Amino acid sequence: MIDSKMRRWLDDHIKKLNLVDTMEQPNGFTRLSYSEEEWQSIDVFCSVAEQLGLQVRQDEAGNRIARWDVESDVNHTLPAVTVGSHVDTVTNGGGYDGVAGVLCGLGAIKQLKDEGFEPAFPLEVICFASEESARFGVSTIGSKAMSGILETDALADVRDQDGISVREAVEERGLSWSNITHSERNKDEIKSFVELHIEQGVRVEDANAQFGVATAIACPIRLQVQVEGKMGHTGTTPMGKRQDALVAISPLVSFVSEKAEQLSNESSYPIVATVSTLTVKPNVMNVIPGFVKVGIDIRSVDDELKKKMESLIRDQCENLENQYDVKINVNTLVHNASVSLDQALALKLKRLGEEVGYKSFVMESGAGHDVMNMAKKWPSGLIFIPCRDGLSHHPEEHASLEDLERGVNIITAYLKKEASE
Repeated sequence: MIDSKMRRWLDDHIKKLNLVDTMEQPNGFTRLSYSEEEWQSIDVFCSVAEQLGLQVRQDEAGNRIARWDVESDVNHTLPAVTVGSHVDTVTNGGGYDGVAGVLCGLGAIKQLKDEGFEPAFPLEVICFASEESARFGVSTIGSKAMSGILETDALADVRDQDGISVREAVEERGLSWSNITHSERNKDEIKSFVELHIEQGVRVEDANAQFGVATAIACPIRLQVQVEGKMGHTGTTPMGKRQDALVAISPLVSFVSEKAEQLSNESSYPIVATVSTLTVKPNVMNVIPGFVKVGIDIRSVDDELKKKMESLIRDQCENLENQYDVKINVNTLVHNASVSLDQALALKLKRLGEEVGYKSFVMESGAGHDVMNMAKKWPSGLIFIPCRDGLSHHPEEHASLEDLERGVNIITAYLKKEASE
């Protein structure tokens, strides 16, 4: 039952931002980076922000910044207290990943306006463009641009499955690729940044807590393992004379899972590792697989632990190469250092949430978010609210109105505190 004005507002606006009349969508939500669907949702964000009395502008990357100016700050010299997230999704994804952060940010502004609060610093809700990697295999384009870390030369000609490049997609939205770096903001423009997100896991719930505060973000090491064996006829090649690439690499799948669990149990910080992609060639029923390509994703906030897992995988591949008489190459596609978030801000968010009356859980984030880029330049924090069964990137992804309202209350407390000091 919806038993508060704020919950009614949240229920109404979660659907508006998702461009639907009901959140029950069997095929989920598909708003890919720089697509018309993403832009339609961003337009709703702008409309809601303007209804709340905020001034909205679009930067050169397509990010939208909804601002509550301070009347005394006529020269715009004061740094803004900022919150935000994104509204794009993966293919057939959920309607809360990203949207919850944007929604709760706007909800907090509404709450402060209703209370008659007068901020001493400008307040901003930012809707970042293109957070998900689903379209181009590259994530957080908008926040990278705002933080000044977007590698435009490397990114411009990256293409989606339809052959459309990032440059072309950006310009289809009426933006200029050559100007995208102009969206970088100066360090003195922002006082601090906080992102609220659904947890996409169950650690908060398992701790019997009502919200999580992240201290770090586990960025990945990603490996591509290529196995070259020898194709042959499945009916005529004796078992003992085969160089089956798939058989050779198959033990690696369970090795990665079991070794990651072992290391996680033995270490101060958790580690996860996943064999997440598999390509088999020629992929024909009566031909022995002669080539296999495997993708492995390794994550932990402990960078040394990630390196240890990578080393173990390389050693295992060498063992399998010798055992099965195949050639195995291991290439590192991504090796990103994990991101530490501002510890003072994390403690402040924890305390503020507890003062509102909620139980906290301090944790790390296993998934990347826009905040990891903002943290490169400004004091930044990350709040998690629970999502049902930890399910995300799925049509049944769900956060309760009660948890969304808790998110609004925590962000409200943060904005009130930061904009008064």
